[in-house]
Amino acid sequence: MFGIHDLPLFIISGLLLNIMPGPDSLLIMTRSATQGWRAGVAASLGIGAGTMVHIFAAALGLSAVLSTSATAFTVVKLAGAAYILYMAVGLLRSRKASGETRAPVLAALPYRKIFAQGFLTNVLNPKVALFFLAFVPQFIALEAPSKAMAFIVLGCIFNVNGMLWCCGLALTTAKASERLKLNPSVSLWLNRATGGLFVWLGVKLALSKQT
Repeated sequence: MFGIHDLPLFIISGLLLNIMPGPDSLLIMTRSATQGWRAGVAASLGIGAGTMVHIFAAALGLSAVLSTSATAFTVVKLAGAAYILYMAVGLLRSRKASGETRAPVLAALPYRKIFAQGFLTNVLNPKVALFFLAFVPQFIALEAPSKAMAFIVLGCIFNVNGMLWCCGLALTTAKASERLKLNPSVSLWLNRATGGLFVWLGVKLALSKQT
C-alpha cells in the first residue's frame, strides 16, 4: 500500500531509534520528575508536533534545503543549539529551597510553555530533518504512486510510535520520582547533571556538520 515495503522492519527500526536517549528524552524526564506526568506528556506532545513539521517539510521537499544549503543548515543548527543551552541554564540554576525536606526549586511552567519547549527543541534541530530524508525513503518503492504520501504515512507511523514511547517515559519517570522521594540535595544535583548534559548536547549540535 502506498508503495511502502518492509513495514515491520521500519517499525522496529523506528522504535529502536526512539528509545535512544537525546535532548527530547532528557526534557521529558526532567519535567516529569519535577512537575509530574502531565508535564512530561505536554513535552511529549510538543516533541510530536515538532516531528510532524519535519515530516511534512521533508515530504514537500523543503528539508532538502538543509541538506544542500550550508547557510540554512548553520542558521537552524545555531538557533537549536542556543535554545538547548538556554534550557540548560535554567536547570543549572536550580537551587535547594529553604528547609531540608523540600525539593529543589525548578520553576514550574504552564503546560503550554512545556509544549512549546518540546516543539522548539525538535523543530530547531536540523539533524531531525536530515534523519527523515535519509531514513524514510529506504522504505519507499521506486514505483510508488505517490512518494510524498508514502513518506507522510511512514512519518506518521514513526511519530505515533515515538509519542507512545515518550508518554510511557513520562509516566514511568513521574511514578519513579514519587516512589523514590529523593533527598533534596540528590535531586538538586540530578537537575544540574541534566543541565550539564544539555550543555553537551547544545555544543554538540552547534559543532555538527552536514552529512
